[in-house]
Amino acid sequence: MYIALSEFARSKFIEGGLPADRIAVKPNFAQCNVEDKTEPGNYLLYVGRLSHEKGPHLLFEAWRNLKALLPLHIVGDGPLAQEMNEQLNDSLKERIRMHGRCSPEQVASLMAGARCLLVPSLWYEGFPMSVVEAFSCGLPVLASRIGSLAEIVRDGVTGLHFEAGNRDDLAAKVEWAWTHPQQMAEMGRNARKEFETKYSAQQNYAMLMEIYERAMAMNAKTFPAHANSRAMEKSEEAHALVGSTSQLGAVRSTVGKGSKGT
Repeated sequence: MYIALSEFARSKFIEGGLPADRIAVKPNFAQCNVEDKTEPGNYLLYVGRLSHEKGPHLLFEAWRNLKALLPLHIVGDGPLAQEMNEQLNDSLKERIRMHGRCSPEQVASLMAGARCLLVPSLWYEGFPMSVVEAFSCGLPVLASRIGSLAEIVRDGVTGLHFEAGNRDDLAAKVEWAWTHPQQMAEMGRNARKEFETKYSAQQNYAMLMEIYERAMAMNAKTFPAHANSRAMEKSEEAHALVGSTSQLGAVRSTVGKGSKGT
């Protein structure tokens, strides 16, 4: 069995020649240790690697065209960091704050106070942890309409889509999000429900066990003599993985990974 992070990725693997019946979909997940949002938030937020394919430079282009002086917080580091800091002229400095690298706790705090998360990627993403973490906080997401992002973020339900690479469309969706706080708050509540039903550790564990069962059933048909021993091994591995303290600690650190470009 192969595991894809999204239906979009699964379709690409099938196009590449992998057998469809051997590709299961299991998304990323996150631990949630935050309280539900009670306010719509008073700034917009980007969390990720500062590199061209992630599209953070589009934020500057969009912000120059905004009619209102909207606050934007940018978390992360990367090859575009120096260039972006140098582009912070007087007008942008009033609206944009560059945080650099932040701890998981700092990112969680910033997500708790944001209106929405911005994901302006120009390339196909796998399954950005920043989106899962935003959903866990009840934070809606404005994402490029490209690849798996168009699947993960449901337009008008858990966030909004804009055309990838289109700064004008991005600016228009940002302005709409800012002037419709109640609608964005509702999308945030939907995002939290989405997290609970799809992206929690418990749900992910159930998905993983189902995939193991499918794999073992296929294995039993092909290699019946080895099926029982492999079934026991995989079951024990899965229980050890989910129950491991170090694994849960690694999961809690995924917010930090988001600030490094995940």
